[in-house]
Amino acid sequence: MLLRILDRLEELLITVLIAAATLIIFVAVMHRYLVGVPFLYDILFPINLSWAQEVCIYMFVWMAKFGAAYGVRTGIHVGVDVLVNKLRPPIRKGTILFGLLCGALFTAVVGSMGAKFVHGLYYTDQVSPDLELPIWIIYLCVPLGSYLMCFRFLQVAWKFWHTGHLPHHDETQVEGVEIDAPGVGAGGIAR
Repeated sequence: MLLRILDRLEELLITVLIAAATLIIFVAVMHRYLVGVPFLYDILFPINLSWAQEVCIYMFVWMAKFGAAYGVRTGIHVGVDVLVNKLRPPIRKGTILFGLLCGALFTAVVGSMGAKFVHGLYYTDQVSPDLELPIWIIYLCVPLGSYLMCFRFLQVAWKFWHTGHLPHHDETQVEGVEIDAPGVGAGGIAR
């Protein structure tokens, strides 16, 4: 139950961030070009969108940190497994577990260093240039995203240890789209 809630929160955060960043960028670009139109100048010029670039950068950084954790969970994170797949099954399983545990260790270290960094920033008066947000809030994505990614590595390792299955993303499948296989008609009937 809690894992499903975490999964949905992770997906919701990524979706909202990318949608909001896209919308803000669109509005800022339209504003920039429409300000040059003579009859719109007086209406649009007073609107200040100087903060748009900064907020979009922060949104994309947060999205990338949580997107990496999502990638580990769903099997779409970058991995090179050509040599690993050629190993004998017992050695392959050990190699995959070692790689997953190394990923967990690395992200735990990055998360801990990020937490220490954010803790140090918390006691300063540093703010972002345009938004004037406390800078520690912006950097909070490093420990949060890294710890979530560490948890996802451990989650995948645990499942792999018990079932022997890794999450795998089938790049030929698009959710909500059904494509007939070659030689097969509608409804799965062979031609």
